[in-house]
Amino acid sequence: MTLLIVEDNAGIRRILRRTLVDTASAIWECANGSDALAAYEEHRPDIVLMDIRMPGIDGLTATRQIRGYDPSARVIVVTDYEDEGLRTAAFEAGAREYVLKHEISDLPEIVLSLAEQDERIG
Repeated sequence: MTLLIVEDNAGIRRILRRTLVDTASAIWECANGSDALAAYEEHRPDIVLMDIRMPGIDGLTATRQIRGYDPSARVIVVTDYEDEGLRTAAFEAGAREYVLKHEISDLPEIVLSLAEQDERIG
């Protein structure tokens, strides 16, 4: 499985990478929503981990762009914001999961579960 991390905080990117290194065969990173679509097009990751609040293009817009390019793209929003409005907006933008950053330790299980669900469906 391959992953793309879209996160403006380098420390959080390192934590995400460290948390998922045993789950993924390859992990790519970009630091903002502006670069997310180009990174997705270049690498075609199995799953994208997307922050919401970033300078320039935010994660919801970047999620819509990626899903517009590839409707089957699997995006997991990873955010600090426990907000029902943002959660709803993330799912409306095309996210498949919404995970709070304080729950990062659950990500390997969530990523594997999402991949397995799609294998059964596809």
